[in-house]
Amino acid sequence: MITRRSLPLLAMPLIAQAQARPVRVIVAFAPGGQSDTVMRLLQPKMAEALGQPVVVENRAGAGGAIAAAAVAGSAPDGLTLLFDSFGFVVQPLIQRGLSFDYETAFAAVAQATALPYVLVTRSNFPGRDLAGYIAEARANPGVTFGSPGVGSTGHLAGVLLAHRAGVRLEHVPYRGGADAARDVAAGNLDSVISTANTLRPLVQDGRARGIALTSATRRGSMADLPTIAESGFPGFDLTSWNGLFAPAATPAPMITRLSEAMRLAAQDPFVRERLSVGGNEAVNEPAAAFAARIVHDRQVVRQLVAETGLRLD
Repeated sequence: MITRRSLPLLAMPLIAQAQARPVRVIVAFAPGGQSDTVMRLLQPKMAEALGQPVVVENRAGAGGAIAAAAVAGSAPDGLTLLFDSFGFVVQPLIQRGLSFDYETAFAAVAQATALPYVLVTRSNFPGRDLAGYIAEARANPGVTFGSPGVGSTGHLAGVLLAHRAGVRLEHVPYRGGADAARDVAAGNLDSVISTANTLRPLVQDGRARGIALTSATRRGSMADLPTIAESGFPGFDLTSWNGLFAPAATPAPMITRLSEAMRLAAQDPFVRERLSVGGNEAVNEPAAAFAARIVHDRQVVRQLVAETGLRLD
């Protein structure tokens, strides 16, 4: 009879076999982007912690769904993993006819980074803080805000803020945060909600004004700014992230081993410094905490769609 207590023992031969082969991490986005850059920075230290090679493979397309499908259909042996972003919780609302269920096909392994987003305005925007920003939006409906794209953390944060404040903001989606940053710096856009790393240079040299962070607490490279939550909207929390996933049936001991390797890689002093330069905050939490984060973010997105009628497809 196989009992719950005997499962870890049964998994040990599988772990020994897995250690003899490379771990393949499929990144859901193209080379050179945020997710790819972070994973390749973690790769050497993760391989060192595991004592086996870690190979990074990019499978971009469909907002990450192509990579997710490849991992969902792979053997649950700890050798094929998915490295994804906040879009992991948004894709089920965008993609139709998927061959897998995002909620049941994966086990959360480890959150590697948190990537705070920030609301900034053009330098001559009338409002100088969040209260002023909302007051201007109330007086002149249609204040524009740019984001890195439909379904991005910036897009959702803007919609949620407008909904909770009872104002109308006009979303302007871009192909990336850098394009939106250029337009707000030029005064062609009222505001942008994107990564702190992208927008911090504009604030530092006076080409834009920092207003508030979308995260629950002050964090990251612009932690001197207040959060939206502390500026009149308690509970407001939309923070992007990068994290590692395995097929759902992967044995718990393997998940623990992979989670620990990711934690050690992210906490390496050199890696932490390079992540910080890129606007990322290394996360030091077990798999259970990351799984809880996924549940929280799914609830936020679902509630947002239900309350606002937002269409992401």
